[in-house]
Amino acid sequence: MLKKSLELLRLEAAETGANTLKRSLNGFSLIAIGIGVIIGAGLFSLTGIAAANNAGPAVTLSFLVAAVGCAFSALCYAEFASMVPVAGSAYTYSYATMGELFAWIIGWDLILEYSVGAATVAISWSQYLVRFLSKYNLHIPAQLVMSPFETATLADGSVVSGFVNVPAMLIVLAITGIIIRGTQGSAWFNALVVSLKVLVVLVFIALGWQYIDPANYQPYIPQNTGTFGEFGWSGILRGAGVVFFVFIGFDIVATMAQETKNPQKNMPIGIIGSLLVCTVLFMLFGHVMTGLANYTEFKNSAAPVAIAIEKTPYAWLSSAIILAILIGYTSVILVDLMGQSRVFFSMSKDGLLPKVFSRVHPTFRTPLQSNLLLGLFISLFAGFVPIDVVGEMTSIGTLLAFVMVCLGVLIMRKKEPNAPRGFRTPWVPVVPILGILTCVLMMVSLPADTWIRLFVWLAIGLAIYYGYGKKHSKLGQEQRAGAAPLPAE
Repeated sequence: MLKKSLELLRLEAAETGANTLKRSLNGFSLIAIGIGVIIGAGLFSLTGIAAANNAGPAVTLSFLVAAVGCAFSALCYAEFASMVPVAGSAYTYSYATMGELFAWIIGWDLILEYSVGAATVAISWSQYLVRFLSKYNLHIPAQLVMSPFETATLADGSVVSGFVNVPAMLIVLAITGIIIRGTQGSAWFNALVVSLKVLVVLVFIALGWQYIDPANYQPYIPQNTGTFGEFGWSGILRGAGVVFFVFIGFDIVATMAQETKNPQKNMPIGIIGSLLVCTVLFMLFGHVMTGLANYTEFKNSAAPVAIAIEKTPYAWLSSAIILAILIGYTSVILVDLMGQSRVFFSMSKDGLLPKVFSRVHPTFRTPLQSNLLLGLFISLFAGFVPIDVVGEMTSIGTLLAFVMVCLGVLIMRKKEPNAPRGFRTPWVPVVPILGILTCVLMMVSLPADTWIRLFVWLAIGLAIYYGYGKKHSKLGQEQRAGAAPLPAE
């Protein structure tokens, strides 16, 4: 239950030297990073799955419920990010408020969140690539674009099982190479593809609106099947839990605090700004998509936009949008991988993971070893796990982190009421409490097997903590030695 003091965290944030991350991001860069990861897998893939399996055309309401829950959490994140501008996001915040064990749980949870988030995007990227190449009579064997747990029906009627999703693995490894080269270069690359993605969403909304078939909205909220989460109002709620995945962008913005210029000012701008922009776009996008095609057509498809576009006369638009989505997806993978490696970096600096993960490359000033290991791990995840499994795992991991951050704001307002805050969450304790309740409600709505996977992952993490992290914790070693805590090396 050892806690880091705000003074110690601020000393860490002020560190300079060869083994520190380079500050190169401004407010615009952070908003672009947030939008870059928010507009991606959830919008272009999980939207169709949530509509087909849970909410029907009312998936737009699922987006609204998820966005409200996100808004409460985003305000809490913004306060913490302005108080403690250190890499690590919710992991660091939990260390200051609830102690080392809770910090480990959240850090381990964030690793899961970002791992499966990047894997989800990579899998959807692979499916869009197959669709794009098929338009030019280029075909990848079905066995090489699916996990071993999936099957596909070929044109001749035969059914084949997947072996490994090769394109999904390759794109993860390629993006890993980009982020190793440096944060500033990654930010420029991200800004370029984010601009393209926003343009794609706006074009889809503008051109698709005129071809909406009102019959596709009947019924707007399909009748519940008798099972919780399968349509009806419970389906909207479960749909919100599924599409909540799309809003993790502002969460990842918080991991970049130690690479941000003037983080007290720019972190709240990046977190709240990216959430506001994307919420409006998501609801309009979901409305157009379910208006162009009946929600039942999106069943088991990770490429619902391609299905919707086929309902319009713009044949050229289908190819253009799929190509733009492919390019845009790379920014989602990039930001997920960046965020995850920064959590690893922070945990390693605290001694909870081996030192190799906090070593910074002397030229690129990025955590090279973390990037390499995580890139390899996520590529294997993307190659061998189905998209519906990884999507739900990302949602529950994100929600748990949000709960802890909202709780942390309540604790810090009690413990450190006069601490400097570049941004203050309004209406405390109402906003944090509503954030906790909303996130817990969406967590409860997720399937039982998703909870089981979360508990298994956390059990593995606790075994590592008690086997390695607790013994090597710098804070713990300093306390046992009777020394005053010092900033991590």
